[in-house]
Amino acid sequence: MSSARTVGYALTMSDAVAPAMPAAGDPAPDFALPDDTGATRRLADARGRWLVLFFYPKDDTPGCTAEACSLRDNHQDLQKEGAAVLGISIDSLESHDKFRGKYSLDFPLLSDQSADVAKMYGVWKEKNMYGRRTWGVARTTFIIGPDGRIRKIYKKVDTKKHGEDVLADLRAMK
Repeated sequence: MSSARTVGYALTMSDAVAPAMPAAGDPAPDFALPDDTGATRRLADARGRWLVLFFYPKDDTPGCTAEACSLRDNHQDLQKEGAAVLGISIDSLESHDKFRGKYSLDFPLLSDQSADVAKMYGVWKEKNMYGRRTWGVARTTFIIGPDGRIRKIYKKVDTKKHGEDVLADLRAMK
């Protein structure tokens, strides 16, 4: 059996295998997670509308801040296209609340402290940081269609213009 121990922020796991990421066209895995206000958000709540679901490694770090702010800056246009935006990381609700307030993020941030949802979406990945192998969230965004199917996956993003890229792709899909 695998053992896990906390190392800083992420978990180190021996003999662990990263789950496969669902592919474009697959049904998006259902989830229920608390947001920074304490409300429970479910994938099913977005049924019938577009959803931009972005997984990010850590609140208030340079790349994650740039990505979240880019999505914030394009949020009104995304909403005009019928899309909701949800961010997910393994940070606590308190951390999300501070992050959201500090940068005036106008979309919910969900807390996946167990990494169960990150694993379902195949974004819980082994990383090598300064020679230390750890597990954490790989920055990944999914555009999910009104039918609940994954339409596009972004495995590599330009954090500063991610919101623009998502908006352009969403418009092209409609």
